[in-house]
Amino acid sequence: MWLQVSLLCLSCLSLPSRSQAQDQAVLRRSNDHGGRCHYTFTVASPAESSCSGSSMKPEMDGVLSRLTLLEALVSRLIAGVDGGAGSAGTGVRASGEEGFPEDYSQVTRERNQLQQDKERLNGQVQELQRRLAELSQEAESLRQKPCQQPHTLGGTQRENRPASDPAYDFGKGAYQEMKAEVTEVAASRLIPEGNHNFTGCEELQSVGDPVLHRKADSITGKYGVWLQDPEPPGPLYTNKTVWRIDTVGKDVRQLFAYEDMDQLSQGFPMKVLVLPEPMESTGATMYRGSLYYQRKRSRTLIRYDLMSESLASRLELPHAGFHGQHPYSWGGYTDIDLAADEQGLWAIYSTTKAKGAIVISQLDPESLEVKRSWETNIRKNTVANAFMMCGHLYTVASYTAPNTTINYVFDTATGMGRAVAVPFKNKYRYNSMVDYNHAQRKLYAWDNFHMVTYDIRLGRASQGSI
Repeated sequence: MWLQVSLLCLSCLSLPSRSQAQDQAVLRRSNDHGGRCHYTFTVASPAESSCSGSSMKPEMDGVLSRLTLLEALVSRLIAGVDGGAGSAGTGVRASGEEGFPEDYSQVTRERNQLQQDKERLNGQVQELQRRLAELSQEAESLRQKPCQQPHTLGGTQRENRPASDPAYDFGKGAYQEMKAEVTEVAASRLIPEGNHNFTGCEELQSVGDPVLHRKADSITGKYGVWLQDPEPPGPLYTNKTVWRIDTVGKDVRQLFAYEDMDQLSQGFPMKVLVLPEPMESTGATMYRGSLYYQRKRSRTLIRYDLMSESLASRLELPHAGFHGQHPYSWGGYTDIDLAADEQGLWAIYSTTKAKGAIVISQLDPESLEVKRSWETNIRKNTVANAFMMCGHLYTVASYTAPNTTINYVFDTATGMGRAVAVPFKNKYRYNSMVDYNHAQRKLYAWDNFHMVTYDIRLGRASQGSI
């Protein structure tokens, strides 16, 4: 805070007496253009051409006396000395308060406020310095333990990343994958097989609005399959890895892998795998590090191992209709629909013996052998799609109606099915794929070029059956 004191000589004013001159003294305070505090002390002078001379000495002595007191007060304020520190300071303060009580109090308040602001800012600076020291220690620790993952996967990822991807060049240090050594055990593996009443696996109560993640950019993406593995073996692919297959075409073989949802939305695949056999329809699913799908124009099921990038097993699904014999209502050769949930791997299809009614079979995820089957009382070509959740089959009534329902549920634990009415939205009017991910607790769907997810809510099953 800057303080300036100036003494003005008013030559045009008369000064009747010493006491009257002292009474006419005025102290003014204002801010100049630089933001400094400016004090002006004004006294009257005799009507003379100059303020100097022996005739002015008595009046000037009085002015100088008061000016000396004022300068002492200003010096004390600048030094920040408290008025009660000593007898001399007390005298100055008393004189200042007697002459200028209001100005002194205001200056004191400003000084106290500035002192508080200074203490607060000092505290913030100390806290920032402390946090900076912690971050510096963490950075030094990371530099001493360089991540080896980019070297392990660098060749593969670098080959499959587009040149437009800013993370393409490892050499420039723009990309580094951090990998934690974590062993995951899926909850479904801790539950005895056949136990359908474990905590947290109840019946579907509601489905939220669709959330868009990406729109396909060519006609081959009008319908397809997109999903995430609920139980990935790792470490090459995780539960964040997104898989996508465009199923429009004569020879569907390309499987796109994305590091996560963000890379999917930007259209940057980290890898493109070529399937050993062409795929038919949108009934593929992902489970425990393998892609399960139906071979084109056959009832043959294929398990494609993602780690070795090779065909792991294949087997015909007994008596299953294929290539348009028992599809969903939208067509698309959707005769065999594979699904995974908390209970394992499933096939949803129909047979000539079942006369078009939906048949559910639980499959061995290694050999693809049928472990057990159930026949429902709802025809497959009367529903738009179906999925498995907690050992329950759910069907969707329409693939084009913007506001439709999940209209049927079949419980494999009891062998009973019944009608339900859970609201479901086809926002883009052509929903060709619906699949459940029990790790994410979401439904994944492909709706007319759009890849969307739905949040769900589970609860206690209602009573009654058909």
